[in-house]
Formats: sequence, C-alpha cells, structure tokens
Amino acid sequence: MPAVTRETWLGHPKGLFLLFATEMWERFSYYGMRALLVLSLVAGVQTANAGFGFSQADALKLYGLFTGFVYFTPLIGGWLADNYLGQRKSVIIGGLVMAAGQFTLASAIPGNLGLFYVGLVLLVIGNGFFKPNISTMVGDLYAEGDARRDAAFTIFYMGINTGAFLAPLVCST
Repeated sequence: MPAVTRETWLGHPKGLFLLFATEMWERFSYYGMRALLVLSLVAGVQTANAGFGFSQADALKLYGLFTGFVYFTPLIGGWLADNYLGQRKSVIIGGLVMAAGQFTLASAIPGNLGLFYVGLVLLVIGNGFFKPNISTMVGDLYAEGDARRDAAFTIFYMGINTGAFLAPLVCST
C-alpha cells in the first residue's frame, strides 16, 4: 500500500531525498571499501601501511566471494522483508548492521583476520537487508499511476551513481 505524502520538495515527496542521500552514502561506503579491499589484503603485515599479507590469488578469491555474497543475500533479505519484517525495518536493520561492519573493518588490526572476517560478514548481512528494500520504498512514495514515479527512480539512481563515482576518487587519495 503506497504511503502517499503531501509534503514535497522540487515536486517530489521529501522522503525521496532522504532515500537518495541514504543510498548515495551507502554506495559511497560500499564502493570505497571495495576499492581498498584487495589492496589491504595483499599489503604486507610488517609494512608502513600494514595489511593482511594475502597472496594476490587469495585476495582476489576473497574479493570474489565477498562480492558474490553481496549480490546473493538480497534474495534472502527481500524475502524476510516481504514475509516478516517489512521494508522499513529491513532497511534500518541493514543500515545498522552495515555500519557495524564498517566499524569492525576499521578496527581490525592488520594480521587479525578474525575481526576482519566478522566485518565482511556483517557487511554482507546488512547489504542483504538493505539493498532489496530501499528501492521499493521509493516506489511506495507515489500512488499507482503517478507520473512522477519514473522521474523519482531516475533521481534515486543518480544518488547510487554519485556515491559509486565519488567513492574510489575520495578513498584513493
């Protein structure tokens, strides 16, 4: 059931811009971390910018597994949202779990793989709850047949692309 709102900004419900910003920063976080993941895995443990000392082959395997699970878990998160939690709760849970994952990764001491793996798993789980549900919340801002809905998804996806574009530029400096 769409939650149509009357408060607008630039002709769209104000909620669209909250969802835009939330998704933009989530994508910034995700792509920024991905830009640094393999580099931190292959960096030596005893170097100035210490990492985890993986071989390139092992680092790329972990990168592939991580990315694969990131794309698989939204199937589970979407099902849980549809059948038990609802979209809003799922997005909140996903965002909090992803934040915990990012903080855990930032706290991982080079060479301490346990904490590092916990951070990656938290990111994967949080993504599973977050990604399939935030996009559907955009659609629910509009009544069925509302001509602004297509433009809203364009604006929303501009947020995704902005976050994805800025992340490697900012995180690599």
